[in-house]
Amino acid sequence: MPIRLFVTGGTFDKEYNELTGKLFFKDTHLREMLDLGRCKVGTEIQTLMMIDSLEMTDEDRKGILEQCRNAAEDRIVITHGTDTMEETAHLLGKELPDKTIVLTGAMVPYKFGSSDGLFNLGSALAFVQTLPHGVYIAMNGRYFHWDNVRKNRKTGEFEEIR
Repeated sequence: MPIRLFVTGGTFDKEYNELTGKLFFKDTHLREMLDLGRCKVGTEIQTLMMIDSLEMTDEDRKGILEQCRNAAEDRIVITHGTDTMEETAHLLGKELPDKTIVLTGAMVPYKFGSSDGLFNLGSALAFVQTLPHGVYIAMNGRYFHWDNVRKNRKTGEFEEIR
């Protein structure tokens, strides 16, 4: 069975407007990233939303939960903004113990060319295939359990809480 990839936006998919100097969303770059990485894993991509995670509401998170709950696949990767990724992971972790779900993101937009997004996506795809059921965050080559992770705002890295 293929892996379901849910797109929610975040830095992964931001683009830069050279005229205004602002970041914006257009389309997901996920298919391009999978092609660039020569991914041979069966995937089904579905865009749920294209927003910055700081703008994500509780209703948005409930929508992600319902999409995960209703997905035929039991292995799911979610691209998500890093600022509130652990909040979404926390909700999913409490509600969906019977699927393997990995959230991942990027600190630098993919279109900038020096993004960590391609590496994080590859890591998430590997982790979702090998980890037992549960909800995880995959960043910088590591995975973290949903109830033992935070983004360190000083270093810009994810770390275990305890």
